Amino acid sequence: MFSRVRSQQGVAAVGATLLGYGVMVLAGVAGWVIPFAVAALVVLAGEIALATRFAETGVLLEKAALGPVWRWLVRDLAVVLLIVSAVRPGVAGTVGALLLPAALWTVAVGTTALHRIVEGRAATPAFTRNIDLGAVRRVPVPPGWADRLAGAQMPLLNFLLLPAAVVAALVDRVSPVVVTGLVTLAAGLVTAAVLTLTFLRGRGRTPGVLPAVEAWMTRERPEVALYFAGPAKDVYQANMWLAPVEAAGRRAVVLLRNEEAFRALADTRLPVICVPAGVDFMNLDFSSLRVALYAANVGANIHLLREPGVTHVFVGHGDSDKQASVNPYSKVYDEVWVAGPAGRERYARADVGVLDQDIVEVGRPQLAGVHTFGSGATDRPFTVLYAPTWEGWLDDDPYHTSLVAMGERIVSGLLGAGVRVIYKPHPLTGTRWNKAKAAHDRIVALIRGAGGVVDATSLDGGAHLVVTGRVPALFDCFNVTDLLVSDVSSVVSDFVQSQRPYAVANPAGLPEDEFRRSFPTARAAYLLSADCGELSKILDVTRAGDDPMTEARRELKAYLLGPDEPNPMERFRAEIDRLCA
Repeated sequence: MFSRVRSQQGVAAVGATLLGYGVMVLAGVAGWVIPFAVAALVVLAGEIALATRFAETGVLLEKAALGPVWRWLVRDLAVVLLIVSAVRPGVAGTVGALLLPAALWTVAVGTTALHRIVEGRAATPAFTRNIDLGAVRRVPVPPGWADRLAGAQMPLLNFLLLPAAVVAALVDRVSPVVVTGLVTLAAGLVTAAVLTLTFLRGRGRTPGVLPAVEAWMTRERPEVALYFAGPAKDVYQANMWLAPVEAAGRRAVVLLRNEEAFRALADTRLPVICVPAGVDFMNLDFSSLRVALYAANVGANIHLLREPGVTHVFVGHGDSDKQASVNPYSKVYDEVWVAGPAGRERYARADVGVLDQDIVEVGRPQLAGVHTFGSGATDRPFTVLYAPTWEGWLDDDPYHTSLVAMGERIVSGLLGAGVRVIYKPHPLTGTRWNKAKAAHDRIVALIRGAGGVVDATSLDGGAHLVVTGRVPALFDCFNVTDLLVSDVSSVVSDFVQSQRPYAVANPAGLPEDEFRRSFPTARAAYLLSADCGELSKILDVTRAGDDPMTEARRELKAYLLGPDEPNPMERFRAEIDRLCA
């Protein structure tokens, strides 16, 4: 049951909660008031933890038939048992003690079902930005208090019976439970009545958002779509393509499938449409589209890939030597756009079914604002950017990121060398591996202890920085960086645009020749082993300006990112025009 639970704390919370339920039932049978009260507190704390910090564990409990419904019934049973054994209310009192929780249960279930119906009817099927939809017909929604009570807070009413049962046992009267039960029942009935009236007012009406979106599509006839169906935590993958698509000069639209991702999308002047439901999305008319650009490989891409007459292009979210950059899924697209010859050769070596004639080299138009070596300001302290990648999808790959094996050692060495440190972790850091999250927290503590600014929003000044938000962007960090320390990732490929020195972590300790052969992006890098013994020498060489890797970086830039002329934005625009013609 706990095979997918990554957190020992989550397992402990589950164990304590289930033990609390067991003790509560046993105490109810025996009439032990104090043990019942203590167990009820443990249960309440456990339920709060499972609803917030350990939500994934709570989902697994539900799959094991120990979900919220089962636990609700156990609480009701424990209350009735304690009243019957400790208060001994007689036949009438016993019947009342049984009927009140049953009535509350019935009202709660009915209210929750009605709430879902009303919520589904009133739910906005589409969200838009930078689009004038005109007057849109709205479906009535319940008041905020009724919406909250019927949704997430309805189960809380049941918890009120626990302290009421303890009080009833202490005063040897059933009235505290009766009064609490009647009050909670009344609250449920009032909420149900409000939801019923809301439902009747909206009966026969449907939201007009989708027809308005359809009318906009028909009127504006966008030619290019940037499509992203991933969650909010991955929205950075779409953000990096907003400016190039905007600058392409074609009628374009951003299509999203997740409401949270829609809220998290970076600022843009492009029209944005988010349609979460697959049926609603596939019913839209995409006949005007000529090009669809995909920033990530996700299952919901099929909802647009099925559209005939559209050239489907995978642009990804950065070229790197990692396996993700040659995903076999890529062969479903009509074309795959890569930055330079390295991307083309990477697909050829991987032999995953992507044909060479379907690969187009367009450079990285996002890098237009990255200053090349010698063009930035020199009146600032020598700055090192540490930008490790995340831990990856594979649980058995401890060397995907340098963060766990050597991250603290890197940052400590940089702080001790007297350089300015900017730490910008991958947006997904810590989402798969608790050790990565712990290492990140320790690095943040190191920088804070050195007088650094955590969650910095500006790169100005000379303080050490921890940059975790959308702003400053990674490319902005490049422009104040003299030396990059990173992992095998697209960060390295993009940084080569600057022609500045960079070091790549080699936590697995591979021989230098093998490492550079396996990861071509490291051909012009200084390599950093797990003990970071090379760090001081790398700093000495790069700070002195006597850098033997300069020519190697110049050659690598053409290999990874393509030629400087025509520039990447011109190439990107030309390929868009070709497919729209």
